[in-house]
Amino acid sequence: MDRASLVWVLAACAWLSFAGIAVICGGLRVRLLEPRLGEARAHVVGTLAVCVLLFAAMQPFVVTTGFTDTWPLMRIGAFWTLLTIGFESAFGLLVLKKRLDELFADYNFFKGRLWLLVLVTTFWGPVWWGMLRS
Repeated sequence: MDRASLVWVLAACAWLSFAGIAVICGGLRVRLLEPRLGEARAHVVGTLAVCVLLFAAMQPFVVTTGFTDTWPLMRIGAFWTLLTIGFESAFGLLVLKKRLDELFADYNFFKGRLWLLVLVTTFWGPVWWGMLRS
């Protein structure tokens, strides 16, 4: 396998770990935070926790690839973001049985829904790590 193909395989494996982190955090948010903080505050705390954990989990991948240039890291961030949107949509529609309007509600930043921060972290996280490494 050539290096470019290996990077994409590693990127897909890294993203699977990110999905696991997000699912576990979501379960912990519902079971531990919502009863104590209420849904709205738990959503904020949970989303911020996911962003921090995802950003931290990206560091080993960026170090392994050796990339510090913006363009390759943006492509990886875009790949991860597309996988995240696809997973979130499929999981929400098929497993959680949510309607599309319910899924889109999580994108409304002006109503306190912070899901966009997860997507921003997913897209820009590799670039930020590359900048920190250069």
